Amino acid sequence: QVQLVESGGGLVQAGGSLRLSCAYSGIIFNINAMGWYRQAPGKQREMVATTTSAGNTNYTDSVKGRFTISRDIGKNTLYLQMNSLKPEDTAVYYCNAFYLSRFNSWGQGTQVTVSS
Repeated sequence: QVQLVESGGGLVQAGGSLRLSCAYSGIIFNINAMGWYRQAPGKQREMVATTTSAGNTNYTDSVKGRFTISRDIGKNTLYLQMNSLKPEDTAVYYCNAFYLSRFNSWGQGTQVTVSS
């Protein structure tokens, strides 16, 4: 299994920045990809950004140019740098790990609230 613990959420004004962190442990050498997802009230969970073990990244259109996903292998930590935040970015953000080519692990989530 892979265990995930997110941190870094909070309340920020529109235009501000936050950095989310996701510390991971367990069978980390079999992680194929990691990503950040979010779920706003009344909406389905959506992909925000993903990164593969080969270093390829993918972003949902609404965050391109504002968010950056990165992974520090030495610290076993996944990051999401969020700049120019908008009220519509308000959601619970979840860290995800896809491993052994068929399993998913999820963190507990961290709340991000952007005030206008």
